[in-house]
Order: sequence, then structure tokens, then C-alpha cells
Amino acid sequence: MTAGVYDSANVVREPIELLRDMLEEQFVTHTNRLTELTVYGRLPGHGGYDPDALRVLAAAAREGIADTAQALRRMSEGSYGVCEGCHNDIPLDRLRALPHVPYCVSCQRRQPR
Repeated sequence: MTAGVYDSANVVREPIELLRDMLEEQFVTHTNRLTELTVYGRLPGHGGYDPDALRVLAAAAREGIADTAQALRRMSEGSYGVCEGCHNDIPLDRLRALPHVPYCVSCQRRQPR
């Protein structure tokens, strides 16, 4: 194996490992947030939160958990970073900004909101 091929493989692998670390960290953050909100929801006075606000925040935390878990699943299956719409690679800068995204910008715009 030549040094150039070895270096190239490390360059490709390195961003994926960093993205995996980011996703795992986000998963923990969303999970901790959902746990915290669940506890607040059971407290008298809801920990100072309005019950409706707690529901919205908990739903957002659940969505974050689901999005992150799906990205980690795609990563383990080898399809991470490939757009689910057009099947082209998602640009690395987009993945760095939003590591859980399953679509490139063009395909994301076509998704229902």
C-alpha cells in the first residue's frame, strides 16, 4: 500500500469519525433534555414551564433523538452521506452543519414540511 493511498483513506475516514462523534453527542444531549423535561412535567408547577411549552419541547427532543438515531443507523449501514432523494453524495459542509440530514439541499427543498 502506498503512502498516498493510506493518507487518502485516513482523510476520508476522519470526517466520518468526527461526524459519528457529533451524532453520538447530539443523541446524548437530546436524550438528557427529554429526561429533564419529563421530570419537569411530573413536578408540581412543572418546573416553571407551561405544560404546553413542555409538550412542544419534549416533542422537539424526541424528534432530535429519532433524527440522530436514523443518521447513526445509516452510518452503520454504509448509506450515511448519500441523499435519500437523488442518491448523490451530500456535501461534507452540509453534514458538518447538520450531521443528521438525509437529503441534499435540492432534495430537502422538495420535501413536505
